Amino acid sequence: MRKTLHSHRHAVTGPTQFVRTTSIGQEGTMLARPQSLHAVMSNAILRAVDTGTPSLRDIFSRQAMDRFEAGSTLFWEGDPAANVFEVVAGVFRIVRVLNDGRRVITGFIYAGELLGASLRDRYLYSAEAVTQVTVRRFGRNRFQEEISRQPELREQLFSRLSDELAAAQDQMVLLSRKNAEERVCNFLLLTARRVAQACPAMPIVELPMTRLDIADYLGLTIETVSRTMTKLTNRGVIAAASRHSVVIMKPVTLASLAGESYADPYAAPTDILGAA
Repeated sequence: MRKTLHSHRHAVTGPTQFVRTTSIGQEGTMLARPQSLHAVMSNAILRAVDTGTPSLRDIFSRQAMDRFEAGSTLFWEGDPAANVFEVVAGVFRIVRVLNDGRRVITGFIYAGELLGASLRDRYLYSAEAVTQVTVRRFGRNRFQEEISRQPELREQLFSRLSDELAAAQDQMVLLSRKNAEERVCNFLLLTARRVAQACPAMPIVELPMTRLDIADYLGLTIETVSRTMTKLTNRGVIAAASRHSVVIMKPVTLASLAGESYADPYAAPTDILGAA
């Protein structure tokens, strides 16, 4: 039987799409939590406030909030796409199941991001709560009406969907061209950049998902992910802060291992604890 979600208010079914990012702070400052590149732009769009310009966040702000426990499914792949959601708190994973039963995680969605904004008739994947989550939902038809009558919202939604396409292309490159170490480092780097966008001073990269979730997202085995994380810890690139969080001690080294260039919007490139 399929698991049905019940909120503190009533049952909900709907669409979802995920991601999230962080960046490296100044020398002597550590890093923050995970996402994918298009999420950074999504957050910026949702935060288009204090300008007098209508924003996507505005149309959700009047909606009631629903809460769901970790492990709940907001909507299932193939369900009618009845709602668009804004994530207020918590983390979701986007899941698809292949014909042979294997699970594929295509992304993670964080607070401030939208789910189901593609406006397809049916959801293309399932949205599962990694942590306890809070969402606001907006009926799909009403959402389309708001987008149609306000050009500013159309532009914001188009930018968001373009960012999601770019993120999907980045993920294709990661899975097809990068080795295991590069994939894990890339995941940590994007997560760090994402959190830095939302909270530059935040020192910890939170990883609420399991190692199996990370493995399914990166196309690796859980053993490979664990082995790579241990290797990075032993080299002093990262350090465990808690069971589900790490501190990035050497962001320049991490970027190099990910096969990426270091780009810090806050400071000149330098590792927190000295050179790599």
